[in-house]
Amino acid sequence: MPEAPKPWKSIDEQMSLLHYRGMSFHDSELARNFLERVGYYRLSGYFYPFRKTDEHGRRTDEFLEGSRFEDVVALYVFDRKLRLLTMDAIEQIELAVQVDIAYRMGRLDPFAHHNPALVHPNALRRGKRGGRQQKSRYQSWIERYDSQVRRSANETCVRHNLQKYGRLPIWAAIQVWDFGSMSKFFSMMRHEDKNLISGKYGIEYKQFQSWLRSLNFIRNAAAHHGRLWNCAIIERAKIPQSHTEFGLLDKTRPFLYFCVMKHLLNVISPRSSWGDRFISHLESFPKPENGGVSLRDMGVSEEIDWQQWSLWA
Repeated sequence: MPEAPKPWKSIDEQMSLLHYRGMSFHDSELARNFLERVGYYRLSGYFYPFRKTDEHGRRTDEFLEGSRFEDVVALYVFDRKLRLLTMDAIEQIELAVQVDIAYRMGRLDPFAHHNPALVHPNALRRGKRGGRQQKSRYQSWIERYDSQVRRSANETCVRHNLQKYGRLPIWAAIQVWDFGSMSKFFSMMRHEDKNLISGKYGIEYKQFQSWLRSLNFIRNAAAHHGRLWNCAIIERAKIPQSHTEFGLLDKTRPFLYFCVMKHLLNVISPRSSWGDRFISHLESFPKPENGGVSLRDMGVSEEIDWQQWSLWA
């Protein structure tokens, strides 16, 4: 039987609970305002690293000695700015890869995304589950794409192409794709077409499509205001053997994927200031006196002199 939800608490009661568990407030009015604007539940992910652990390594409800609400706010603000940097990089990457796909596939067929002959045979296979025939990956993708076109039907570009051709050429179709649609379409393309695109970025298609999946995961976290700075990455990237420095980093933590973004931006926009802004932002990471959080939680190892890598030069 499901448990009853926790009882509703006023802002003052939330602050009292935090104080009871060991959180201090330098400015109670600031804390009250922040809880009203951001919400206790969203902040709970930023409280978490300040909580004590028991003998089994499990987090308790009590906070570490010296835990201050102001440090939690600083961590939240750091993460919010990190999400903005993330969206800046991923927007540039998304647009560039969309153009790469449209340029390559449009040369083969203006309606390449509607042409099953231009996708890998594996994407057309229909499996069975419970004795029932399942949709192929390509069919599922087309259905999702069609719904995106319907949602965008009033946009001038979409309406014009639908009226003129009855469907969108691929260079117009990319305008309605989201990052996930782009990533999935790339994964369904033929190997030779994928390698022509991934080669531009100095890697093979298997690594490149894993990078796109990872960046889509991170993009979704950033776009939906999720905690990003120390999140566990589920869609993990394949690292090319040539990228030995990347192999030193933790695949489960975000820092590796900011290195991936920088690698791609070095090709897409070599003069971009994004890398400098990212390094400057890491230097602003909060340093609470009780050591509750550190950049190590983000995957930045103190033993690795990553700023000296040619990637960040």
